Amino acid sequence: MDNPLDFSGKVVLVTGGGKGIGRGISESFLEAGARVVICGRSQPESLPSSGDRVALFAPCDVRDYEQIEACVDFTVENCGRLDVLVNNAGGAPYADAASASPRFSESIIRLNLIAPLNFSQVANRVMQQQETGGSIINIASVSTIRPSPGTAAYGAAKAGLVNLGTSLAVEWAPRVRVNAVIVGLTRTEQSHLHYGDEEGIAAVGATIPLERMAVPADIGNACMFLASPLASYVSGTSFAVHGGGEKPAFLEAANASQ
Repeated sequence: MDNPLDFSGKVVLVTGGGKGIGRGISESFLEAGARVVICGRSQPESLPSSGDRVALFAPCDVRDYEQIEACVDFTVENCGRLDVLVNNAGGAPYADAASASPRFSESIIRLNLIAPLNFSQVANRVMQQQETGGSIINIASVSTIRPSPGTAAYGAAKAGLVNLGTSLAVEWAPRVRVNAVIVGLTRTEQSHLHYGDEEGIAAVGATIPLERMAVPADIGNACMFLASPLASYVSGTSFAVHGGGEKPAFLEAANASQ
């Protein structure tokens, strides 16, 4: 039986694929034999690679529709096709919802919801013309399924992204499958900005049932499954990769068993 996780001959485009979770996703597909294109506003110092395979880079601000079209055109021109799109680019700085400006909130929603919609639309045009269709994977967040204080607009946008996928999966079937990965707390090169030093990172990891934060490769593995023939009947759903979630606060506060 052929290896269903062998992506040789497949072309994968990862937005924001040069750092953090996006880099882990890119490297996972490269290790599986895929040709990978990453995009971002600036090229990273080093491109994701595996052995002699190195990702291609296309400059693209995902908030600009014309740049999205140019990025997809670049992918097809250089690789001949587009099999998988991973909408990974996104994020948000901390902001108090009571004082955040309308312009700020709109920019967060544009980056985390409108940009993936536009990218998906352009990629779908290519995938619908391919005999084997394609797979679109939207990177969401646990902010989708729990409160997101300090990043309220981000959480709302990611929740919208999950719902968007359910609609696109119906509209673009049967040729294109659309799914979401709900990503839990993940250790990246910027984790110290959110969780502090090694002690802080370890303490955060201890709150997760599997007793560690995710690493980017965990998210890459989930994306490979969703893009593979193993998930050929999986579309319009969300796949939580969060180590069992976050323990409810009441478990620490309750004293009924004392």
